[in-house]
Amino acid sequence: MSLRRLLSTKPSPRQAAREPAALRAALAAALTLACAGAAHAQTPAPVERLHQGNRTSENVPPVSAELLERLNRYQNTRGAGFAGWTQDGCLLISTRFAETAQAHRVCAPLGMREQLTFYPEPVNAITAAPAGGNGFVFAKDVGGNEFWQLHWFDLGTRQTRLLTDGKSRNQSPLFSHDGKQLAYSSTRRNGKDTDVWVGGFPSGEARAVVTEGGQWSAQDFSPDGKQLLVIKYVSASESYPGIVDLASGKLTLFPVDGGKAAISDFRFSRDGRSVYYVSDEIVAGKPQEFRTLRRHEPASGKFDVLSAKIPWDVDGLALSDDGSRLLYVSNEDGIGKLHVLSLPEHREIALPELPVGAIGRSEFSPDGKRIALSINSSTSPSDVYVIDIDARKLTRWTRSEVGGLDSSKFVAPTLVRYPTFDQVDGKPRTIPAFYYRPAGAAAGKKLPVVIQIHGGPEGQSQPTFNPTAQFLANELGVAVLLPNVRGSTGYGRTYLGLDNAEKREDSVKDIGALLDWVGKQPELDAGRVGVYGGSYGGYMVLASLMHYSDRIRAGVDVVGISDFSTFLNNTESYRRDLRRAEYGDERIPEMKAVFDRISPLKNAAKIRSPLFVAQGKNDPRVPYTEAEQIVKAVRGNGQPVWFLMFDDEGHGFQKKGNADYFGAAMMQFWQQHLIGGNAAAGQR
Repeated sequence: MSLRRLLSTKPSPRQAAREPAALRAALAAALTLACAGAAHAQTPAPVERLHQGNRTSENVPPVSAELLERLNRYQNTRGAGFAGWTQDGCLLISTRFAETAQAHRVCAPLGMREQLTFYPEPVNAITAAPAGGNGFVFAKDVGGNEFWQLHWFDLGTRQTRLLTDGKSRNQSPLFSHDGKQLAYSSTRRNGKDTDVWVGGFPSGEARAVVTEGGQWSAQDFSPDGKQLLVIKYVSASESYPGIVDLASGKLTLFPVDGGKAAISDFRFSRDGRSVYYVSDEIVAGKPQEFRTLRRHEPASGKFDVLSAKIPWDVDGLALSDDGSRLLYVSNEDGIGKLHVLSLPEHREIALPELPVGAIGRSEFSPDGKRIALSINSSTSPSDVYVIDIDARKLTRWTRSEVGGLDSSKFVAPTLVRYPTFDQVDGKPRTIPAFYYRPAGAAAGKKLPVVIQIHGGPEGQSQPTFNPTAQFLANELGVAVLLPNVRGSTGYGRTYLGLDNAEKREDSVKDIGALLDWVGKQPELDAGRVGVYGGSYGGYMVLASLMHYSDRIRAGVDVVGISDFSTFLNNTESYRRDLRRAEYGDERIPEMKAVFDRISPLKNAAKIRSPLFVAQGKNDPRVPYTEAEQIVKAVRGNGQPVWFLMFDDEGHGFQKKGNADYFGAAMMQFWQQHLIGGNAAAGQR
């Protein structure tokens, strides 16, 4: 019988007679001294709960006025994203001037931003009407629930009209080239499957044209508007393209070379004789690591790989309305590179030099002579630029605010690669990470570290503007690391699949390897490391704390998964099978056993570091119950947990007031549990 069990069991009369009370008291005292931490873990941590309007917080202390003042300018940075060309040559952009991102119009370089929509909820999926149409479609939900409704905004009358049923989830609006039809994806039929719907525009009842089950989206109308290219998305590594005859409703699926591949961005050539698309299908019997730009001509069987010389993924493409040019963007080690080809010869067109960063939405102007695009760099928020193709001239159309800060003092990250636990071709596999190092770090003083882990899991951290990282580095003297652990996109098909199903915790081992790397850097304090992530990144935070609480000082989990079985059971039905394709199927006993083994919830006793959990009440992806259950379990161990939930948010915080409060609370958490105190990891 263990000492603990002996002391917690009431003795029988015979035992009591043999064991003097003094002996039992001495044993009890010895246990208290030897196992004080374990004894403390049996006492649930106290909870101080506070309701303030739309916000519920537990154990979150008031944020200091000094911290709020230092944060203010960083929280007032904002970017602008390109959303489309209007037919008169103006640009639609998305930016925030109050609480949420809304649609604006800009008609000259660095000209006035005319705000067009004024909603308390953010608008997205802004899609301009082509061919003389004077307006745009946009999507809007309620409180972050992601049941988006599509609306038409008429630029002539400034009136808005609801296009969808007001109840289902609707997304990905797409106009035909003449603007007389509108396609979109919707769960309207049964609430579970995402079908493709098409209707006449501006008037005409929409009908479902693809009802095969799963998640479908419209890609492109044929030039005559009689056919529609569609894709069924299964996972980041699996999708199936097809074509719908809109008169008969017949769906014909295209063959996928190799049986399974990631395929996207299907577009008709403007003469209708060929299709352009992005795929990692096998070529000439050889597996392909990266997604390349391809062209296929069904009638002749002619096939070309147009980006074969670029050993990186192609992220997207667009064609000019007159069919004379094509653009595509390659993702090269996290940096976006724009390419333009003249058609039909596919000759590369020289472009002006662009700022280094991630490239967002990019489209040709209606006359095909210019390209508008968003560029987001590590030291500048996203802004919109226009390229005059023939003149090879780049013009900036928006200049977003940086809160009055001196942008020359922003930290530009460096790309590092650190070795992890396994090997490739006999050499250690390396993991890429972007490293923000405080510029004013004092010589000889070790820096605390925050590791920020992206979601997805098939996401990718890129060197984009990150006000959180800038504040940590510039104001708090914290080094920030953004790793792209296995399972991230951008590094090839093999790398993407390295964390699937039963290999899930291999990505957590990549964080362990990063902790090893931190310990070898003379300027970094391995005793003061924190982890921060959202969604799947939130799971990675919890899992890292589960395995490395002795090496991680504190963690911040935002809308994170705490148990894959409960997550898959409770996520919205329209996305459940999509997530099973990535994480595994909890209905299979062997996979359920894996989930039980790796579950942070079922291993909460191993989390021995301070934890901050933040959540949106309306989250349809990772339900708020995932947050509540891990908070309760970790507190049951006697560990301190801060908890924050917003009633009017979903999967992340899109309203400025909410995002600002969370950001301030998180910085206070880092100050209290990471930056201050003894730097030795074992002396919390």
